[in-house]
Parts: sequence; C-alpha cells; structure tokens
Amino acid sequence: MNNSLISKLKAFAKKLKQNLFVLYLSYRDPRTPWYAKLLAMLVVAYAFSPIDLIPDFIPVLGYLDDLIIVPLGITLALKLIPPNVIEDNIEAAEKLKQSGKPKNWFVGILFIIIWIIFAAWISKIIIDHI
Repeated sequence: MNNSLISKLKAFAKKLKQNLFVLYLSYRDPRTPWYAKLLAMLVVAYAFSPIDLIPDFIPVLGYLDDLIIVPLGITLALKLIPPNVIEDNIEAAEKLKQSGKPKNWFVGILFIIIWIIFAAWISKIIIDHI
C-alpha cells in the first residue's frame, strides 16, 4: 500500500517536471496566446528559480509552493496553451530535460530582495517599539 503511494508520487513528480519543460518551450512559441505566455513564464520562472519565495525550512508553508502553487500554476497554464503547441513541444521538452534544467537567477535575486526588504521592515517595527 505504502509502496503504491510512493510510486504514484514519483510518477506525478516526473510528469510535473516534464510539464515544466513543455511550458518553458511553449511560452517561447509564437502560437501561444499572450496571456498563456505570461502565466507560463511566471510559473516556469518561479519553478526554475534557485530560491523560493517561501524558504523550505519554514514548517508547512515552506513546501506549500512546491506541493500546491506550482502544480496548480502548471495545470492552469497548460489549459490556456493550444493543444497543438503542447503536442509539438513534448518531444523537444524531453531532450531539453536531459540536458538539465535552466536556472532563473533573475527571479532568485528578486526573492532575495523581497526578503531583505521584509527583514528591514520587521527590524524597523521592532526598533520603533523598543
């Protein structure tokens, strides 16, 4: 029973990773509508970012993005992209996946800046109350 659940989770994770690469290629495809490109770009940028908006060491919330937000974003973006674009990019996505995932350092730096601003804001509140 437990082994079955683990194998289902592994299959889901593999499919999720494959879909990320399909999204990566699809948002660059001129046949994809602009709104689907925008959502796909945001999902791919966040998923490939080396730094999470909510760090994984924060209990429960740290994995919320990986377990809920990213899969929902992938699912929604795939629904907005024309099926023929997805079909055309599946094979290319497999080749891309074998060469390794691209890193998105821009989004990673953006998240670092957000955390620095948040830390400065919290520090100011603490200092004002002392």
